[in-house]
Amino acid sequence: MYYSNGNYEAFAKPQKPAGVDHKSAYLVGSGLASLAAAVFLIRDGQMPGKNIHVLEELSLPGGSMDGILNERGYIIRGGREMEPHFETLWDLFRSIPTLENPDVSVLDEFYWLNKKDPSKSACRVIENRGQRLSTDGKLTLSKEAIEEILKLVMTPESDLANVKINDVFGPEFFKSNFWLYWSTMFAFEPWASAMEMRRYLMRFVHHVATLQDMSALKFTKYNQYESLVKPMIKYLEDRGVSFQFDTTVNNIQLDHENGGLTATAIEETVAGEDKTIDLTPDDLVFVTNGSITESTTYGDNDHPAPIEHEVGPAWTLWENLAKQDAALGRPSKFYRNIPNANWVMSATCTFSDDRVVPYIQKITGKDPHSGSIVTSGPLTIRDSNWLLGISISRQPHFAAQKPNELIVWLYALFSDQPGNFVHKRVTECTGKEICEEFLYHIGVPTDEIESIASDANSIPQHMPYVTSYFMPREAGDRPLVVPKGSVNLAFIGNFAETERDTVFTTEYSVRTAMEAVYQLLDVDRGVPEVFDSSFDVRVLMRAVYYLNDHKSLAELPLNPVEKAGLAAAMKKLHGTYIEELLHDAKLV
Repeated sequence: MYYSNGNYEAFAKPQKPAGVDHKSAYLVGSGLASLAAAVFLIRDGQMPGKNIHVLEELSLPGGSMDGILNERGYIIRGGREMEPHFETLWDLFRSIPTLENPDVSVLDEFYWLNKKDPSKSACRVIENRGQRLSTDGKLTLSKEAIEEILKLVMTPESDLANVKINDVFGPEFFKSNFWLYWSTMFAFEPWASAMEMRRYLMRFVHHVATLQDMSALKFTKYNQYESLVKPMIKYLEDRGVSFQFDTTVNNIQLDHENGGLTATAIEETVAGEDKTIDLTPDDLVFVTNGSITESTTYGDNDHPAPIEHEVGPAWTLWENLAKQDAALGRPSKFYRNIPNANWVMSATCTFSDDRVVPYIQKITGKDPHSGSIVTSGPLTIRDSNWLLGISISRQPHFAAQKPNELIVWLYALFSDQPGNFVHKRVTECTGKEICEEFLYHIGVPTDEIESIASDANSIPQHMPYVTSYFMPREAGDRPLVVPKGSVNLAFIGNFAETERDTVFTTEYSVRTAMEAVYQLLDVDRGVPEVFDSSFDVRVLMRAVYYLNDHKSLAELPLNPVEKAGLAAAMKKLHGTYIEELLHDAKLV
């Protein structure tokens, strides 16, 4: 496997790998990574679809890419923010037809929609019950905080083993709007991995300029389950891929003969019956290890989501694999001992009348029933004790949604603090109480809050592992996509290790899937490398301009020695190409 960029590799069709007709594949889990791997096996590996088997513990596919209407109501556990430089994601969806029109790809639909209705937030942060933050739009980073960012970026990953974000940043950084925008957009906590923070800074440096308005983000037509997962399922089923639901994979037996690593058997429980699938080296196994939505519990308007939960088979399977080989990671690092001050709760609120609409429209400048995207990503309530976030997508967010229904997704990043209106921790709250806290913060008069919340249908979701991606880590905590010496075993998803890319993204899931398939089948086509913005001097110069809140080099708060050094440098750069670049970046 090798990385590539440019159209030459992107448009190429690889030759059929040798012996692929005699190989088969077993995919543990049916989340985005697994579905993408199945597509790549067929499209690029040219494996017959009938040779591909998906084993899923739930009764439906999709994993964390969910969105469902069931007896509780509409449920979304999260939203995925996407951008143009998710190279493998768009490589995948250029090949998946939409459900409505087989001549239109999912990428085509997505591209046209976001051209017609681009994302742009008119209000990123509110406080004081619906008032826009007075400094909204500015990053408010001190000189010391910017220096801390630069120092972290310049630090090799090998020096950041088990280091937390609050180990490398001081108090001034955490007071900045930059941190407020950054943490609430990506769900970072101060205790999270500094290694992952560094990856994010380098991966998304080209978005520093749009942190305040989120104009770089792109969104699907409906929820991601209907817009992304269902078209993939149809594509795979049409090609003969089999899906086996209500199946728990308990363990995969491994053979270490001759220093290699070969999966020899899958131990599973299907509808309460224990079974074993014997494997040969030609049977490829792709494991989605770990899960951020494993063990989710649900409440309703009148009941909190239960906190008690089992660990879940996605974690126990990884534990059983890791016991057989130290190279297969350290799962306990991610799902045990997660700090109490973390994000574990979200809620889906469905309103069936328009009483809440004027307050949303006043804040966002958008009529939520207009069909246009409303918040363009997260809208953060800065003075919320829960650090409550609001996300309102294009309505309808479900194809079956009625014209009078409005769906609002809420999430609370601090689960150890009492609310401002409802004086309870979010984990203790019913759906109605979470809705009341939201209504209070957007400025609904207090004497109307109870009535509106009672008439809404609000479903709280407790997700005990949703921040587990960000636990401080070191090399070896996550297994390589294809462990060294592996003959037929690969790991896919956000708990597998690849280069440079960032977890908690759809791109990471698809990237690991492509890398796994290309390695195990020896597909002779380049995997698109992670977007190279951190190597582009133009991007880096623009980032300096925006990190300093639109200041030129001459306006920076420099000491006399620094000013003298800058003046000398600019004198030498006068009339050069570098000066042109600095001018284009508004630094001179």
